[in-house]
Amino acid sequence: MKLDKSFFQRESVTTVARELLGKTLYTNFDEQLTAGIVVETEAYSYTEKACHAYNNRRTARTETLFERGGTCYVYLCYGIHKLFNIVTNREGTAEAVLIRAVEPIKGMETMLYRRGRDKGGVALTSGPGKLSQALGITLKHDKLSLFDNDIWLEDSGFDAGAIDESPRIGVAYAQEDALLPWRFTIKNNPWVSKGNNTYKILCSK
Repeated sequence: MKLDKSFFQRESVTTVARELLGKTLYTNFDEQLTAGIVVETEAYSYTEKACHAYNNRRTARTETLFERGGTCYVYLCYGIHKLFNIVTNREGTAEAVLIRAVEPIKGMETMLYRRGRDKGGVALTSGPGKLSQALGITLKHDKLSLFDNDIWLEDSGFDAGAIDESPRIGVAYAQEDALLPWRFTIKNNPWVSKGNNTYKILCSK
């Protein structure tokens, strides 16, 4: 069953980020169906410095964040990676969840073709740029609704089990907000991304 608008339009972005774990993310482009179980997410809010729309900053890039919950926010990172986020909350409140990793379950051949045959195994979708490439998500999908038939999420009854909470990856620039435990992962899942944990970086200085 597809997740409906009420799931994404709740006021707590961290609740949505946590409860997205175990849900199944689907894409269907050019009749190529792919899917993966969400195993890692990060929450972002206009109230904290890691968010692109911190202090309600509106630019051409951040305008999507002010859409209603259930809208796709796709942006370019380091000029290379397309990162897939889901806008949450009501229209005008800039909050979103970054999908950082999925465990692929459908359309493996299509994913391997998009990523390259040497990118198999956990390298296939164990990171935000990787999963976007594997699932065929590009910048043209920014502002797309999750309630149509191109990109959507379903509750497939998967039990996420134990969940870990930790600081987000790569946001040391956010200073004290970098320590917020707003990264959520399915404990011991091999598809969870690798990366420098901000908390460790800050505390080692």
